[in-house]
Amino acid sequence: MEYENKLVLAPMVRVGTLPFRLLAADYGADITYAEEIIDHKIIKCERIVNDYIRSTDFVEKGTDNVVFRTCNEEKGRVVFQMGTSDAVRALKAAQLVCKDVAAVDINMGCPKSFSVSGGMGAALLTKPDLIHDILTTLRRNIDTPVTCKIRLLKSSQDTVELARRIEKTGVSALAVHGRQVADRPRDPAKWNEIADVVSALTIPVIANGDVFEYDDIQRIKVATGASSVMVARGALWNASIFSPNVKAHWEDVKKEYVRKSILWDNDVKSTKHTLKEMIMHYSCLEFPEGKAIIKSQNLVDLAKVYGDEEYYESVRANRIALDRHA
Repeated sequence: MEYENKLVLAPMVRVGTLPFRLLAADYGADITYAEEIIDHKIIKCERIVNDYIRSTDFVEKGTDNVVFRTCNEEKGRVVFQMGTSDAVRALKAAQLVCKDVAAVDINMGCPKSFSVSGGMGAALLTKPDLIHDILTTLRRNIDTPVTCKIRLLKSSQDTVELARRIEKTGVSALAVHGRQVADRPRDPAKWNEIADVVSALTIPVIANGDVFEYDDIQRIKVATGASSVMVARGALWNASIFSPNVKAHWEDVKKEYVRKSILWDNDVKSTKHTLKEMIMHYSCLEFPEGKAIIKSQNLVDLAKVYGDEEYYESVRANRIALDRHA
């Protein structure tokens, strides 16, 4: 997979599932990161081809819990992002999914206590030897491209030194979130420190932080020198941010997301979470739409909220017909 001059959907927990990734791709995202999945979780899964919806599912053994779902339509651009703190375990997890994804990424930037307390995410930033061990182990044992995503360290020099060490492991690209671990989302991203990393490396650097409109994509490119840009909240609020054309209305984007969730039988809790995040940015959950989403128990209920019962039934009927034909 190529990483130069790409628009990238950032990994977002409970958001970056198959329907949202495909939605972002429809609007112009070249590379789409899945939500972070912990190595312990994926190695408990078995790979199952889901003929009913034409997907490839990684299902937790002994349950119906789909931990990761992908499909042929995204095979050339989906990145499996992993949370890990152990090279051997990371390899075992990567070997399970690597044939079905375009790349494997190691999360080294998540500041949340769940990740950090388990030695994952941002906790890795202070363990360069472990970073080297994980990345080199993956690089030597799988053919799929390996990348990682980091945050800024306390000084730009420290970040550059870590980035250089990461580059030496042979990774295909490095994504840099322009905030430190202690920074909050409201704190401005330090594009100038991403620029320091870009100028120090020869591999592609993907710049991430404070991209909320399509025009911001060019602004961060100019400010950092990075040719590729990663978008998180800007894409969550309106996935058409990736489109160079007129920005789609968020109501239309939201309804298209619901349709994709129905088409790919997305987990209703994940769909509701994403819809609530979209609504809270523009409106309020106390309005009738928000209350109806909160009360929804399944995808049929969500289809009714958006007047898409007919679409839901057509998808269901088509699946039954294909199943009978098979």
